[in-house]
Amino acid sequence: MPDMSASASLAMTHLVSFAKEVDEDKVTPGVLGFIVFAAMALAVWALMKSMSRHMNRVDFTQVPDPKADQPEQSPADADATAADADSSSQGAKKQG
Repeated sequence: MPDMSASASLAMTHLVSFAKEVDEDKVTPGVLGFIVFAAMALAVWALMKSMSRHMNRVDFTQVPDPKADQPEQSPADADATAADADSSSQGAKKQG
């Protein structure tokens, strides 16, 4: 396998010489900048289109919670209900 440092230094030499040829007062992004920007714009457009499709597939209807149908009891009511259940179970034991 060839030595990569030699080819890397050769590439840097070409880039440095190219950088000296460019007029420092007229630096623009150029074709490469446009291609990168266009690719990013296309990617964002594709992601937005995909997200729109996925959001249209979501069913937003909410299933009612069966626990929500029961009225909430205050702690005092819960204690009274528990005491009633205990007394009725004790009465059943005495009869039986």
